[in-house]
Amino acid sequence: MQPGSAPTETYDVQFSEKVERTRDQFKDFFNGEIDAFRSPASEYRMRAEFKIWHDKDTGRACYAMHQPKVKNQVIPIEDFEIGSARIRELMPDVLAAVNNSTLLKQKLFQIEFLTATSGDAVVSLIYHRPLSEQWQAEAEQLQSTLRCQLIGRSRKQKIALGRDYVLETLLVNDKSYTYQQVETGFTQPNAAVCQKMLTWAQAVSADFGGDLLELYCGNGNFTLPLAQNFSRVLATEVSKTSVKSALYNIEQNGATNIAIARLSSEEFTEAMNKVRRFRRLENIDLDSYRFSTIFVDPPRAGLDTDTVKLASRFDNIIYISCNPDTLADNLASLATTHEVTRLALFDQFPYTEHRECGVILRRK
Repeated sequence: MQPGSAPTETYDVQFSEKVERTRDQFKDFFNGEIDAFRSPASEYRMRAEFKIWHDKDTGRACYAMHQPKVKNQVIPIEDFEIGSARIRELMPDVLAAVNNSTLLKQKLFQIEFLTATSGDAVVSLIYHRPLSEQWQAEAEQLQSTLRCQLIGRSRKQKIALGRDYVLETLLVNDKSYTYQQVETGFTQPNAAVCQKMLTWAQAVSADFGGDLLELYCGNGNFTLPLAQNFSRVLATEVSKTSVKSALYNIEQNGATNIAIARLSSEEFTEAMNKVRRFRRLENIDLDSYRFSTIFVDPPRAGLDTDTVKLASRFDNIIYISCNPDTLADNLASLATTHEVTRLALFDQFPYTEHRECGVILRRK
């Protein structure tokens, strides 16, 4: 199967297998019904990165992906069925323009697409050479033709001809939330499943009350819809790009009960334990919060030991995981103080082994 193709006729079987694997993996922690959320079978991926392969015989460039675990083996990409409709629309037009221009094609080694459900799009052309004024002039013409935002990047150089972000709108329990999603920042790649994740998290925490602490908040993806369930929200994030987007999104959505602190989870744990004082918290009175709930969406490594200990102090834990193995490891520790009351599977990446899971834990 070519990378990016979608064997839609097998989706039901693959999804059912993921549900069963999830049920079996977490049977020691939960024996109820799993909340299982499907993905669209095609055109679900809102962002994509392609290597550019230059054919020595024809001189033409093409999209390509590397063959997994095979050195120097590339597979040309002619279509990308799992990509959003906007990505599939832009791909041939961008490539045709590149192949019709020596200036745009020279030492181009990667093209990235970031799209929104509205059709908003950013296309990034990435080079192994400095970009000149002549390149910029030609790229501006292409941007006008494609009706999208175009960016050129090379080492220590970035030329954004317009915006470097898309504006995405997600519907959560009949309310729309608008998000700035920056081309180099982290965003959930499957918008349809992301909406289901946000809707689930908001619904299962509706009666928690009190204040919310969120670690790894990113651009405020979960922060905004969860904020309506709590009196106040304190969200932390270490990435400057994500913090900037989160502040923008909070303002654009008119949220007034959210504060952002640029801290890692380890740093925040030290602050909560009064081990260290941080200037980045000088305008935030931690003692004034009445936290009932902690929300965590950590990287694949899961929660470190100190953050697990921090989480165990809360009445409610909302845990979104991109790695079921590290989630299971963390649950083995958290199960001494909490019980899992809900378990969810979100199929962010159909046709792969990847599973995104969510759990709700309540103090015993």
